[in-house]
Amino acid sequence: MRILIFCHSLVSDWNHGNAHFLRGITAELMRRGHDVHVYEPAESWSRCNLEAEYGQWPIVQFHRRYPCLESTRYDAAIDLEATLKDADLVLVHEWNEPDLVARIGRHRAEHDHYRLLFHDTHHRSVTAPDAMAAYDLRHYDGVLAFGETVRDIYLQRGWTKQAWTWHEAADTKVFRPLPNRGYAGDVVWIGNWGDDERSDTLRRFLFGPVAKLGLKATVYGVRYPPQARRELRAAGIEYRGWLPNYRVPLIFSRYRMTVHVPRRPYLTHLPGVPTIRPFEALACGTPLICAEWEDGSIFRPGVDYLVAHDGDEMAQHMHDLLAHPDRAAALGECGRQTVIHGHTCVHRVDELLAIYHSLD
Repeated sequence: MRILIFCHSLVSDWNHGNAHFLRGITAELMRRGHDVHVYEPAESWSRCNLEAEYGQWPIVQFHRRYPCLESTRYDAAIDLEATLKDADLVLVHEWNEPDLVARIGRHRAEHDHYRLLFHDTHHRSVTAPDAMAAYDLRHYDGVLAFGETVRDIYLQRGWTKQAWTWHEAADTKVFRPLPNRGYAGDVVWIGNWGDDERSDTLRRFLFGPVAKLGLKATVYGVRYPPQARRELRAAGIEYRGWLPNYRVPLIFSRYRMTVHVPRRPYLTHLPGVPTIRPFEALACGTPLICAEWEDGSIFRPGVDYLVAHDGDEMAQHMHDLLAHPDRAAALGECGRQTVIHGHTCVHRVDELLAIYHSLD
């Protein structure tokens, strides 16, 4: 099939976690012999920020790491008639301008040779419902939502007539256990600061426990304001800035554990919607401790990962995993097996193609 994907960026993952899953899906579709073309805006904020901070080096390294992945950069004058001419399936990610989303929908209304799906992997359906309601999805065949709660919102609010739950997943060709060549520290956290919506949670579940136990810890991510960096230093945590996502497995292999600190919308409004980070950590076999998280029964709390309900419990879990490395290794392996048996990009491509054929 000829498959087109319109997304914010495939090349840049600077504050853009959606790129992780899209890379895995694109690569898996290509491995199966599909003709996949990815389109991203010429001036996407993720790529612009990445290049402003690091120049062209990250783009060059991305293409070396993913030699088969390419994207076409387009502007507002994109010729949709020519672009969509021979398409069989078109995926439009929700980080696209409403005008482009509507234009593609109008094209679909006049052409029935392809199927058109809207792909939502963000919390804006609850945090910015007016913005999401502005998307004109009348002529789309349906919505792929990354959680049951998000799927229900689309149907209940009449934004679409059909919707499917299509969770994110790990690309296990990239995210897998790597040989340990010595530990660089005890705890690593990989995540962006965001908009202060989880700053208090980070203090309780990461900064505090690390300082209390005197652990050697490192944080990777972007958009950390000066105050956050000062707090990291005060807690004895090293801040390392942006990390290319394909290097995450290497980093995990050099630390004894990681933690998951969900953003506030996933705690208050979107229970049961796991984001990409836990999938990737578990796929690497990394012992994982989660703060106040309901994953929608995808994983097994206490078996695949540990749950901390407050800072003291987080510190106790960290202490126990460090004191019992065999228990930590068993925890990581259980999580990895759960991912391998049901939550890889291979599984998600199977689901996507089943949805496509059901529309036929």
